[in-house]
Amino acid sequence: MNDYMGKSLSWRVADGIVELALDRAPANEIGLAMLDDLERFAGALPELESKASALILYSKQSAGFSAGADLRELYTLVQQTDTASAAKGVREFLERIHAVLNRLDMASLTTIAAVHGVCFGGGFELALTCDLIIADKMARFCFPELRLGLIPGFGGIPRLKRDIGNGVVRDLLLTGRSINATKALAVGLASQVAAEGEALRVARATAEQVTKFDRPTAVVAKHFIKPLPAEELRREIDIFCKLFVQPAVMQGLRRFVEDTGAHPYLP
Repeated sequence: MNDYMGKSLSWRVADGIVELALDRAPANEIGLAMLDDLERFAGALPELESKASALILYSKQSAGFSAGADLRELYTLVQQTDTASAAKGVREFLERIHAVLNRLDMASLTTIAAVHGVCFGGGFELALTCDLIIADKMARFCFPELRLGLIPGFGGIPRLKRDIGNGVVRDLLLTGRSINATKALAVGLASQVAAEGEALRVARATAEQVTKFDRPTAVVAKHFIKPLPAEELRREIDIFCKLFVQPAVMQGLRRFVEDTGAHPYLP
């Protein structure tokens, strides 16, 4: 499947490069619709891997790469059912999103996230599945989950611990503060910083470089330097689900939904 247009994303293949574009207003929130499309993409990966060497993941939304999980959808789920049923639904969602993100993480393609604007929560976790992050100078990265009484649930902390030092991981998790592209480059989160509006162009140039190398060798190199933290990822799901039923989470979700600001996801 060379080209696909879904409800929340699309992809195309050209010259050995797959481009996966997130496109769900207002800020690529990851809910059931996005998950369905991501699962479709994961299902198409075996065919795409046979035709391409690199994958670029980017956003068509002006607000940024992704504001994270669709918290309004989650709040609606909680309101429409009892706590036990909601918790069961959350675990099922997490199992599905982990399966997709693990597949992206371990893809034989060299994967590049071109990030601009907000890259928060679940969106940050999606970017962390990629081998390289190229950040627009206006990009910001954040894990705001503790504001909701939760931890990141899409695999963010195990992947971030794999990639950078624990001091930065703890700061992002425990303070909820965002960091800019310059800081992301300095700590090793981003591999390059691009001028405003240029992240996708730089990602395309990087992907073209990737296509010059022997593919089997690149795959071996990737899997050697980027192991999947499988056990920690499984533990994360359990911890998230245990926290989810606590009163602080319901209070945090209610505050978020009732916020009348234009961008309640901003720290």
